[in-house]
This record gives sequence, C-alpha cells and structure tokens, in this order.
Amino acid sequence: MELLGLELTRPWALLLLLAVPLVIAAAVRERRRRAALTLPTLPALLQVGRGRLARFHWIPTALRCAAIAACTLALAGPVEAGPAGRDLSVEGIDIVVALDLSTSMNAVDFRPNDRLHAARTVLDDFIGKRPNDRLGLVVFAGEAYTQCPLTLDHGVLRDILAQVKTGAIADGTAIGNALATSLNRLRDSDAKSKVVILITDGDSNAGNVSPGEAAQMARELGVQVHPIMVGRECGPGEDCRVPFPAGTDLFGRPAYRHVEIPVNPALLRQIASTTGGSFHVATDTASLETGLQNVLSRLEKTRIVEARQFSNVTEVFDLFLLPAFLLGLFEVGLAASRFRRFP
Repeated sequence: MELLGLELTRPWALLLLLAVPLVIAAAVRERRRRAALTLPTLPALLQVGRGRLARFHWIPTALRCAAIAACTLALAGPVEAGPAGRDLSVEGIDIVVALDLSTSMNAVDFRPNDRLHAARTVLDDFIGKRPNDRLGLVVFAGEAYTQCPLTLDHGVLRDILAQVKTGAIADGTAIGNALATSLNRLRDSDAKSKVVILITDGDSNAGNVSPGEAAQMARELGVQVHPIMVGRECGPGEDCRVPFPAGTDLFGRPAYRHVEIPVNPALLRQIASTTGGSFHVATDTASLETGLQNVLSRLEKTRIVEARQFSNVTEVFDLFLLPAFLLGLFEVGLAASRFRRFP
C-alpha cells in the first residue's frame, strides 16, 4: 500500500487512526462538563489575556491528535524505494525436477564420478542459468518426497540439491509416486508452461501409483513430463553392465564390480508421449546437459508475479516518529502550563 509516495509495509497499523475522533470527542465532552481555569506560568513572552487564551483551547487536543497520527504512520512501516526498487515480476516457467536417488545412481559409468554426482553438477549449472524460472525439487527412490517447493530463491534450492544423497530413502524406483508428488507441487500453478523433468536410471518397481496413471493425471493438468534416462540404452545381446562400488581393495583403493541395472526406455517414452513431453538419453555429463537444454528450448514462457519486493529500500519511519514525539511533548507542556485546568 502506498501513501504520500511511500510504501507501507504494515498498512493494518492505520487502523489506529480511529483513535483520533475518539480523542476529539473526549475533549469536547470534557470541556462541556468542566470549567477551566488557566494559570499564566510560562514566561512573560508567552503570556496572553485570559479571554484571548480561551479561544485556543483546542490546541492541546489538536497536538495530541497530530501526535497519534504521526505515530500511527511510523508504525505502518513506511519505506522509500530506491532506483532499483521494482516488482519481482519475471518471464519464466514452472519446473519441478524429479531426481532419482535409488542406489543404482551410485553406478560409476559417468567417470570419474557416479551418476548422482553428475546429475547434481548439471542441475546446479542448469539452475544458475534459469534465473527467471520457478524451480522445485522432488526426490524419490522407493517413495517420493518434496525436497523444495517451487521458488525463485535459487540459492536455497542449490544448497538443498548439494545435500541430497542415496540411502536416505528406502531403495526402489517409484516413478509413479515421483510424478504424482511433482504434479501436486504444480497443481495450483498459474504458469502457462508447467513442466516435470524426470531424471532416472531405472525401471519402475515401487510405489502405489503407476507411471501410466500419473502420466494421465499430468495430461489432464496440462503438465508436460520430460524423462531423461541416465545410462546407456542397450540392444539385444549387448553387454549393459556398469561399474558399481564394491568397497575397497587391500590397498584401500575403491573397488568396483560390474552389474546390470534394469531400465525401461519404452515406459519413459510412453510417459513423454502421453504428456506431450520429450524423451532423452544421457550417457555422460555433456548429453545430460544437452537433454535439459532441449527440454527448455521447446517451452513457452508466461508472466509470474510474486510478492512485491524491493532490491533497494530505505526505512523512513523516523520522519514520522520524531514529529510524533515532539508534538506529544509540546502538548504535555501546554497542558501543564498555559492550558492547565482545575475543576
């Protein structure tokens, strides 16, 4: 709320102005009820005749009302916006990233790092390049949880992303639950483009919501799902085994065993087709980055307006608080001297 060219951060405080007419009414009632006797106790410079002084009986009440009004404006939290003050209104997309935290993400085929490390690194860079998009994070394994709701505070999101790790959730790959949780974060979004980016390296084998049902829900809500499969898509007869941590050897060096991690690219393609999204395969860090950029290049943009914020504001409550103090002090001085009354 604006007043006198200033933004009020606590406009509800203006309700205290209702005390002004009460003060006036009380003063009128008191004057009618009681006779006043003025005592000329101030220096001779301020002395006036008793008859002339009576005509200014309203001055203490006026000072009291002005002090209340000034104090109320100070309590309302007036701030002055600097040159950079603006509404936080941006063009962007609402995006929820559903990140797989199943133990298979520990596979070290994205050498020298594992799949989860590569995904975190690429997502951190992706977040830094999307300042105008509201982003959220859902993590899943055998269950799915919202790690960060949609926000433009990307610093907080990146801090949260840096801390996610495998083993914190019961193992499994609940793709349906991950999509349903992501859709729940987007349900009330007013953005024109609403997107779920699903990053997973496995087949759906857990959860109480099937991926097909979740994809239909996404379609009804107008949400595009873009699955990115982390890992290689193998053909018949190909060796699909990947290095997986197996402790350390006799010299304390990391040891690995080669295991095959089941994937279901057909399911991910079906999810993309149902929701109008696109399916991508990431076999290294570069292809994961490319997949994310390809997703965003297809999307429209819409205006998102969050709560009014200022990047440069100055609190100016003292412009009202100091006059309120001086007016109150002057009123007390007059009431104790020239306008002092006796029954």
